[in-house]
Amino acid sequence: MSKIKRALISVSNKEGIVDFAEGLKEFDVEIISTGGTGRMLKENGIEVTDIDQVTNFPEMMNGRVKTLHPAVHGGILAVRDNEEHLKEIAAQNIEPIDLVVCNLYPFAETIARDDVTLEEAIENIDIGGPTMIRSAAKNNNDVAVVVDPADYDQLLAEMKVGNGALTKTQKLKLAYKAFYHTAEYDQRIQKYLGGIVLEEEEKQQLPETLLDRYDKREDLRYGENPHQKAAFYLEDEQNEPSISTAEQLHGKGMSYNNINDTDGALELVKEFEAKPTAAVIKHANPCGIAAADNLKDAFVNAHAGDPLSAFGSIVAANRKIDAATAKEIADQDKFIEVVIAPDYEAEALEILKERSEKMRILKTGELSINHKKPGYSMKKVTGGLLVQDRDLAQTTAQDLEVVTEKAPTEEQIEDLLFSWKVVKHVKSNAIVMAKDEMVVGVGAGQMSRVDSMIIAGRKADGRQQGGVVASDAFFPFPDAVEKAAELGIKAIIQPGGSIRDDQVIEACDKLGIAMVFTGKRHFRH
Repeated sequence: MSKIKRALISVSNKEGIVDFAEGLKEFDVEIISTGGTGRMLKENGIEVTDIDQVTNFPEMMNGRVKTLHPAVHGGILAVRDNEEHLKEIAAQNIEPIDLVVCNLYPFAETIARDDVTLEEAIENIDIGGPTMIRSAAKNNNDVAVVVDPADYDQLLAEMKVGNGALTKTQKLKLAYKAFYHTAEYDQRIQKYLGGIVLEEEEKQQLPETLLDRYDKREDLRYGENPHQKAAFYLEDEQNEPSISTAEQLHGKGMSYNNINDTDGALELVKEFEAKPTAAVIKHANPCGIAAADNLKDAFVNAHAGDPLSAFGSIVAANRKIDAATAKEIADQDKFIEVVIAPDYEAEALEILKERSEKMRILKTGELSINHKKPGYSMKKVTGGLLVQDRDLAQTTAQDLEVVTEKAPTEEQIEDLLFSWKVVKHVKSNAIVMAKDEMVVGVGAGQMSRVDSMIIAGRKADGRQQGGVVASDAFFPFPDAVEKAAELGIKAIIQPGGSIRDDQVIEACDKLGIAMVFTGKRHFRH
């Protein structure tokens, strides 16, 4: 192992750099530096060799050109046990550089500003920094590269053990981290510019190459089953309140299934804005959801939608949880794994905490859907990734096409639109029965739509009489409609589009059921 004799320091993030440079001086390391970094070190009494003394060339173009020079990269890239390399740099009076300490212009912080211009973003694309980092990381057998201030203390400790030197293994680890740093940096630039290009093209296409970055938030105890390893990763850019941004206020750690189910619950209640709404989710499907004039009644009605299935469920609300609602959630007859809501009254939070040490309580802040930057919906398949726009399509009363002789009443239209929002979040084939803005029966994930209708009817247990049905896709045959009539359903909402639509409509007319088409399908697999 050879000692680190010469270091080049050029950092945008100057956190801890003075202490680190002082630590290097204790090993008699010569420090070369640039611009603002050099000035900061000098102001703190650290002897520095300016970069233009090494290159014999001044910094140019407001610092755009300062390290892009053979005197820098020759010193970094020279392989120490290659005699030809050493002869060549000696002939050019180039001295080896053993350590590069560099992090990059704050591109991510710049583009995070709402008022950032394209010109400002471009100016914060670092060129010399990534080049130095990559040069040092490539020659990691001889050169150490540090990109993270969090590594400064560890590196000094390792140099102390090595009497001023680092092992090849230590330098290889630093190189790995360096390439990750530059890859992440380039990905942010690519994504930012891609967003502008795709926006100009009215986002008619998905990117040719998907380079989205995900950072591990935590390792999970296991995945869907105990024999599967699992972790929770976050997107580098968070655009709206979600399970990924939620703050856990109480309870034991979230499991893989908790996170998946809570995501489904939260995304469902985000569909509802006008009234206080609560949803009860089990295995990513809603077993109950209701809207009411107050949150307590909404939760009571949601839980009553299928109290048997609600055992071990997830509860989501679209309003701050008050004490009255918390008392209902904390009822000893109910077993609820997770509660997620925009916020909690102080008394409500204490009530929920007292109910169980294990109950997970999550806070999201005010709910919203970012329609401008919605991101994608993704599904991993073996050897590939399915990517699509998020299903954020909205349907209003004006979008409905009445296709039957009988038109739905105003009250039925309200329930039809309510159930239509819900069915979008139920696994296909999906049937949702609702009455008075309350789900009374759900049929999910069946291979036959009529089977989903039968299951929903069984769950409803008579409460569906005079209510409505939402179907996530068209009815291929009249059989499901005939079953709905047997169950006392009076209005149906569905996309339409079957080659047998005429037969289905005819059945509705014969059975006295009002039916509307939306023209939109909401499969969820």
